Amino acid sequence: MLFTLLIGAGCGMASEENPADKDTPFAPLTPVEITDTTQPAEAPIPVIAKNAAELVGEEVKLDDEKATPKPRPVATAADEKAPSPTQTSDSGAQWLGRIIQRISGERIAPAPVVVLSENKEVAIPVFSPMPASAKTDGDAKSAAPTPTPDDKDRPAEKPGDKPGDKPAEKVVEGPKSNRAEICDEEMESVYAPPTIEGYSGWKKNKVYHDELIDNDMIAIPDRWRIGIPKDSRHAKGDLWNPYRQNMIKGDYPIWGQNQFLNATFTSDSFVEGHSNPTPSGVSTQRPGSFEFFGRPDQWLFQQNFEISLEFFRGETDFKPREWEIRLTPVFNFNYTNVEENFAINIDPRQRNSRLDGHVALQEAFGEYHFRDLSANYDFVSSRTGTQFFNEDFRGFLFADNNLGERIFGNLESNRLQYNLSYFEMLNKDTNSGLNTFNFKDQHVVLANVIRGDTFFKGYNIIGQFAFSDEESSQHYNQNDVIVRPAPIGDLATHANKVYYLGFGGDGHIGRLNLTHQFYQALGEVSHDPLAGRREHVNAQMFAFEGSYDMDWMRFRSSYFYASGDQKTLDGKAGGFDSIFDDPNFAGGQFSWWVSQGGFGAGNALTQLKSRNSLLPSLNTSKGEGQREFVNPGLHLYNVGYDADLTQKLKAIINVNFLQFDNTSSLEELLHQNAIRRNIGYDSSIGMQYRPFLNNQVIINGGISTLTPLDGFKDLYSPKQLYAGFLSFTVRY
Repeated sequence: MLFTLLIGAGCGMASEENPADKDTPFAPLTPVEITDTTQPAEAPIPVIAKNAAELVGEEVKLDDEKATPKPRPVATAADEKAPSPTQTSDSGAQWLGRIIQRISGERIAPAPVVVLSENKEVAIPVFSPMPASAKTDGDAKSAAPTPTPDDKDRPAEKPGDKPGDKPAEKVVEGPKSNRAEICDEEMESVYAPPTIEGYSGWKKNKVYHDELIDNDMIAIPDRWRIGIPKDSRHAKGDLWNPYRQNMIKGDYPIWGQNQFLNATFTSDSFVEGHSNPTPSGVSTQRPGSFEFFGRPDQWLFQQNFEISLEFFRGETDFKPREWEIRLTPVFNFNYTNVEENFAINIDPRQRNSRLDGHVALQEAFGEYHFRDLSANYDFVSSRTGTQFFNEDFRGFLFADNNLGERIFGNLESNRLQYNLSYFEMLNKDTNSGLNTFNFKDQHVVLANVIRGDTFFKGYNIIGQFAFSDEESSQHYNQNDVIVRPAPIGDLATHANKVYYLGFGGDGHIGRLNLTHQFYQALGEVSHDPLAGRREHVNAQMFAFEGSYDMDWMRFRSSYFYASGDQKTLDGKAGGFDSIFDDPNFAGGQFSWWVSQGGFGAGNALTQLKSRNSLLPSLNTSKGEGQREFVNPGLHLYNVGYDADLTQKLKAIINVNFLQFDNTSSLEELLHQNAIRRNIGYDSSIGMQYRPFLNNQVIINGGISTLTPLDGFKDLYSPKQLYAGFLSFTVRY
């Protein structure tokens, strides 16, 4: 069956039901022929159009002046068998118009239709709303009517035409305007969304004539870009606003119906000035510098540019992702300046400053969702590649981005969560602390189970198991300094095999907030460099923090314990050391003791502690060295105060009292008797400012000091030490 659609050129014909619709613009449609070869040319009006006509009870008749809807009697069987040569019908058009109106949220005014009397067929018109931006003065007027074959203005026959030839039908065009330039693509489509919030990307949710189902049903190809009616309450976003609907932030699919992209761009700038115990070295920076420790002042600048791309299949946030691929390259630039030679360069000719850069792949993994286990989206999934994992609530044992395989999921409507991970550890870059592509010869197995709302609602418990296997190896860092094995004792290579069992909790009971964690370390060191023999590891760690909230204030108190080795040469290593800790405890990044490190113990290469760590572990580097279980251990007593001064500004104040647990390992390392236990007082104040009440822009700053006591003075200078930093993070 041949249907010919001739739509009036005007886009603004008003509906008599609502005169206010006279200004509603509609894009014109070009004539389209749809051929149906399954029916003969003399087929009657389709039954679906007849049924629609019975429901609507109206018809459109065309005259020389205008098209005016008039009442129509209900169709009969005789009408169906013998349609009038001049019969017209817009029943299918009105029915389809109502469908479009419900989808788009805008009223659809019908355009005139033409009946081809010779073939006794009815054209079913389809409409496309025209964007308001394309409206012109000429659109306010009704479209010129399409002429009928009886139109007195039809063109006369030309000389040479055969007798009986029918002159071509004349289609009257509407007023000339810029709509043709704007609506070219709209004119060929049946449906285009009226308004799409935010940045929806390059995909267009349009339906073309040849995609209609049964000529009167529309299958929308993209359910995410259907659009909504224009409303002043809806703020339309754009590409640069991550909090509005945005295709590159995972709100619209970039491919098909379920494939999304979430892109995050981060700039992290960090500048710090601090004073640390710094050896003057054999070749001093200044003539006449005879003291063992020289000037302690140092400056550090780090700049990271991070690009994180998450490509996943799912339902945005409505259920677990079916699969995901994530890549996060980081581009680092760093500069360090000190006041003594040998502190950062082993060659004194390179003087006392260093400029360096590094490119790392901090995340590169694939995630696959195996299956859902219940109607509440309990699931089991896996991740393979470089990824972040935290073994406990505060990062005491392992918190790092590294290469591994992880199986994880939940049960009991997310009340029970579980993780099982294996990591093939990578070396860290010496100056940036980011991943390299070189293996560290260390294998780590981590597992934990978390149960929520245990004993009290809002209080969660966790059980942990971990195993660290460090092979015998030798390694020099980027600055050509040996870091494996540690340059103490006999420098023999050795292996460590250590197991960790842990139990912890985190949450609140009313206004009282609680965090606690315990670890027991058991294992063996094949040859400890300080003890010079095989050592059996038996060490413990315990942390507790309690806080109480009063309106905009929080009062905190905490305690941290890491056991120290009692006797260096007895074959029992009692000093606790972690796998790769990054603790958020007792002030975290604002604390002098937690944030500082790198100052030597016994020599310039062996550190008392590493940066961003609580433990005085006597190793060369947290990221490149081996674990050392013959160490002095630590007692830390903390009181703190947090205050939300405004919705944007937060203050963090901490005071820590520090003690070694046992100093026998230090006495053996330094060949010095009667080293006392008290380290000193660590005081800090920090500020966090979020100008837009989100994490897109974060400014952190802090000042901290260490007031040495007798134990620290036995090791280093009695001078008071300080640190101050400022970090600026911008994220899209």
